[in-house]
Amino acid sequence: MTIFTSEQLAQFSQAGYVIVPSLATPLECTRMLALARDHLARAVAPVEYETDVGYPGAPVSKEAPGGHTIRRLLQAYARDPMFAAWATDPRVIARVQQLLARPVILPQAHHNCIMTKQPGFSSATHWHQDIRYWSYARPELISVWLALGNETADNGCLMLLPGTHTQEFDPTRLDAALFLRPELPENKALIGTRVFANLSAGDVLFFHARTFHAAGRNIAHATKFSVVYTYRPDDNPPRADSRSSVDKEITLNWAVKT
Repeated sequence: MTIFTSEQLAQFSQAGYVIVPSLATPLECTRMLALARDHLARAVAPVEYETDVGYPGAPVSKEAPGGHTIRRLLQAYARDPMFAAWATDPRVIARVQQLLARPVILPQAHHNCIMTKQPGFSSATHWHQDIRYWSYARPELISVWLALGNETADNGCLMLLPGTHTQEFDPTRLDAALFLRPELPENKALIGTRVFANLSAGDVLFFHARTFHAAGRNIAHATKFSVVYTYRPDDNPPRADSRSSVDKEITLNWAVKT
């Protein structure tokens, strides 16, 4: 089983993210992309609309122009066996296990989706850590982002702030929704270190739940599709009666030998 090299492990440890090129094959991407396009065209539930989140650029209501623009196809694991197979693929699980040094579990409460960033009415996402609205014993989770096509600044690829997964942030640097306040001098300097996660179809971005990231709007001409899951180590359970404990988790009753 191919796993992370020592250089890739060092990259993740220092920066809070690492990209594996061509982890998914062209055929896998083609098949998942065709299925995602079909589900988007038919608005196969459950979905999240841009107007549901109200981020900058989103339509103000379902009745406004673009009001029925879908932001995410939710519950990817249960949506089709093809997406479930990718979520539990040994190529993914071996690497996540390596990063967390534990057997891993797949929550269905967070991410577990196909991102469908559409031109025209897609929104921008400000700088945030995913752990800000997740509730676990420890902030140790890793997200796995598969690009089904090219991802660039023009179509709203992810941007990341290297090293922020190990930093502590005074609450005054964040707004009420726990986004970085871009007007503060210390935050401006930090945002100046951003890197763009430029991806091609089949590339996979692994990033820590404490790594600050953001994304711009899609100003290109085609919808950008990405499959995203999050994993936790088996000794890091969700807190009872929290949003993180609502959906059943997928226990992987096997471990990939690395």
